[in-house]
Amino acid sequence: MAALWSVDRSTAPMDPRASVLIPVKNGGALLGDVLDAVLAQRAPWPFEVIVMDSGSTDGSVDLVRARGVRCEVIAPESFGHGRTRNQLASLSAGEFLVFITQDAKPASPEWLHHLIEACDAGADVAGAFGPHIAHPGARIVTTRELAEHFAGFGAEQSVVRIEDRARFDADPGYRQYLHFFSNNNSCLRRSVWERLPFPDVAFAEDQTWALAAVKAGYGKAYAPQAAVYHSHDFGVWETLQRNFDEARSFQLYFGYDMQRSVVRAWASAALLARRDARWLRQAGLRGGRWLKNAAYMAGVELARTTGQFLGTRHKHLPGWIVGLLSRDQTLQRGRSA
Repeated sequence: MAALWSVDRSTAPMDPRASVLIPVKNGGALLGDVLDAVLAQRAPWPFEVIVMDSGSTDGSVDLVRARGVRCEVIAPESFGHGRTRNQLASLSAGEFLVFITQDAKPASPEWLHHLIEACDAGADVAGAFGPHIAHPGARIVTTRELAEHFAGFGAEQSVVRIEDRARFDADPGYRQYLHFFSNNNSCLRRSVWERLPFPDVAFAEDQTWALAAVKAGYGKAYAPQAAVYHSHDFGVWETLQRNFDEARSFQLYFGYDMQRSVVRAWASAALLARRDARWLRQAGLRGGRWLKNAAYMAGVELARTTGQFLGTRHKHLPGWIVGLLSRDQTLQRGRSA
């Protein structure tokens, strides 16, 4: 068996098989944990790590460089989800391009090996993604929702392709399953990225890329053993903003209407709130604690589906309302301030 290899923090490998690429803006203390977990990866081949910072003011650049990791700096206003990842890829040398975010911590020292293994499952595999596990201490509902979502992709490494083009064209659920992808924990084959770079879109650059890849005839792999800790316990307003962005992007780039009417949106919120209340009981919450948490989650679910409705209707909203509702635009304004 080949000896396991971990990254040399002082010099970049001459011929890395994989490049771990991380866009950063004010990563905080968690960024240090993420980098330490990446640098501790064990693999039978060399890999490199490159960070691109877009205007941190919290010492993230120094934190990265103190670990011997290459850190490039760009102007905040030049950041773009697809554009910046393409820049990172162009600076790298690996055969496989691995993307995580500043708050996605590899869950094991074999994470990178498993992710590359899945992406290299076949010559026609364009990319692979792995599951997200909720951070320790995350909300009960967040933890359960993530676990159930990724369980839907199976417990074994797999590759999917368009097997039924008529179904792909007619069935949005099947199409969404095939193009789901997450740059919180992903890997692209460089030769495919050179042909199909990330689109320069405002949101969902990962799923937009995956849709183009599967439509071009490539396979997409799932690596269930390549998990990262990544979750968000968004508040009510942040939840509305996040779902506004997602619904707007899904309509713009995929033609999906997530919520066509406010009545259906609020009915969906009621069903989700009922589900959350059940999950909270199953987790052992009782009495006032259960009631408080269930009521809060009902507000979160109402924000989720209302955001989806507003995002679906974004073309009918004034520009200043869109700017207010969009979490991504809010963050972009913060980057360029």
